[in-house]
Amino acid sequence: MSEQQPNEKRQSSVDGLRQVNDARTLKALAHPVRVALMEALSVEGPITATQAGELIGESPTTCSFHLRQLAKYGFVEEAGGGKGRSRPWRLPHRGLNISSDDDDPEAAVAAGTLARLWRENQLRRLEHWRDTRSSYPREWRNAATHSESLMWLTSEELKELNEELLEILMTRFEERRTDPSLRPEGSLPVETLLFNYPVSPPHGGGQ
Repeated sequence: MSEQQPNEKRQSSVDGLRQVNDARTLKALAHPVRVALMEALSVEGPITATQAGELIGESPTTCSFHLRQLAKYGFVEEAGGGKGRSRPWRLPHRGLNISSDDDDPEAAVAAGTLARLWRENQLRRLEHWRDTRSSYPREWRNAATHSESLMWLTSEELKELNEELLEILMTRFEERRTDPSLRPEGSLPVETLLFNYPVSPPHGGGQ
């Protein structure tokens, strides 16, 4: 597999979703501060290093350094205006699709580290919602859900299902993500987590 250069971007089947699967790029992102910065940018839109520091609890100097490192690999870009720590940064893509080449152990380890960091943050926010749920108006408590389903699927059917669900999640209300003026009064950023996985080993012990 050829090495992906720091500024190279590849698109997945969902237009605007960046595919990240090589060890060098995965390792560049697999850092708690960088993951926190990416998450802050996805919610807040363009922010400066100083604003980012206030959001994630790090110093502007630390945020500025990690934003520049993220920019080297094309994960963030300057939004224009400002200088130094007062210049705003933004995400150049709609999201990331993280994977790794099974033949590259280094990439697999980096992808696993990155997935763990993201998952820990996501589950922390889920638990925070559960702990503070009573402080939200009834309409929000009734609208939010925590559900589970069990289906018998082939691997191809599961792949197709995920592609269909991802298409909905990535495109519905998409314009509101980039244009705050289109967000209805009373709207809030809502995170949706999608996990699916087989609950028993394949026949033959995975052979």
